Amino acid sequence: MADADSPSDGGDGSTDSTASTEPATGDAAGEPPTAGAVIVPVEPTSTLRSTIAHVADAAATGGAPAIHLVEIASWRNGDPESDERAAAAERVLERAAAWTAADLDDSEAPGAAAVEVVTAVTGAGDYLFGADDYVRVLAEYAEANDADRVVLDPEYTPVGNTTLLQPLEFALSNTSLSVETAPVDRPTRRERFRTEASAVRLVALFGLSLGFYFLLGDPTYWFDAVTGVATAAVVSITLSRVSLDSNPAIPRTPMRIARGLVYIPVLLFEIFKANVVVARVILDPRLPIEPTMNRMRVIVGSGLPLMTLANSITLTPGTLTVRARDSDLYVHSLLPWAREGLFDGSLERWTRFVYYGRRSARLPTPRERDDVAILQGDDATEELPIAAVDGGEPGSVSGSEPSDDLTDADEVTDR
Repeated sequence: MADADSPSDGGDGSTDSTASTEPATGDAAGEPPTAGAVIVPVEPTSTLRSTIAHVADAAATGGAPAIHLVEIASWRNGDPESDERAAAAERVLERAAAWTAADLDDSEAPGAAAVEVVTAVTGAGDYLFGADDYVRVLAEYAEANDADRVVLDPEYTPVGNTTLLQPLEFALSNTSLSVETAPVDRPTRRERFRTEASAVRLVALFGLSLGFYFLLGDPTYWFDAVTGVATAAVVSITLSRVSLDSNPAIPRTPMRIARGLVYIPVLLFEIFKANVVVARVILDPRLPIEPTMNRMRVIVGSGLPLMTLANSITLTPGTLTVRARDSDLYVHSLLPWAREGLFDGSLERWTRFVYYGRRSARLPTPRERDDVAILQGDDATEELPIAAVDGGEPGSVSGSEPSDDLTDADEVTDR
């Protein structure tokens, strides 16, 4: 087994092998061209083992020089918990490489011994969102490593998006790469849903729902107690698969709850302060508002932390989270004061504190990282990609075709 080494520092956090980028060709006597290497995007799935067995057999009999097991990073280097996620990816790759080597050793095909097994993590230098980004990373890796074929695990679902495989396969078909989905048995959708549920999440959500119900009612009154238990049971049964993105764990979950209790008065103070400023502006006869749309790339991770930050911004008067696309938040601000406070990153830092602790809260602010942009007005630093500028065509950017940059973005529920 060989680990891929980057031929040059491209700044994307990828690790690529040093194979030549020249296409494999036959000799002058007119021999057929040599088969290229095979790329297998890897994620821990129920069909990964079967996919690897299929790829090893096909590579041994087809004369492929190498099998590249590639993990496309769903994180960016420097993000909270990026080191842990990278280490987990390496462990998956090591296990997959061991399976591949064992299958090649057991193969009776004459070319099995010549097949090299290479592992790599790529794409960690940028946030990847959507099939086009994954295809770009795979195509660049294939070009750098003389690969001409991609075999997809039928259960391959990067970043937990169960709808991405088909668009990924379609987008790959528009490249020069040969694309195949491994012909292996896969579990039914019902079985997959059952494996996603867990008793820990069910109990945790039941406890949270019941506690919140009692906070609003009277736990000493028998009717509130009965209806509270019934309501909590319904909520936990119906939402346990979608409300929590991971199982509660000790000490992580209690620490997050404790830090969340510290964050509540901070958020209330920010809301109060913003209310005073906005009320003063509204009462001013001149109504000195400057509404703008802004983009801010945040480092809080995905899922619940991103939702917490987006809704904290919305709860603060003067700012409204319009849309979230992976790490980018598109926020409408009513006043320059609100926009500047947003770029100073107070709420982002507090969100990191809640989920990752004090050390993560010390990371640079969005303004210090230059991860901000103003999309409207005289101070605009970027074109607005999601709506028409005054007097312009919807989505037009300097005479280019209408932009669909955010048509597949995940919309944040504001309230």
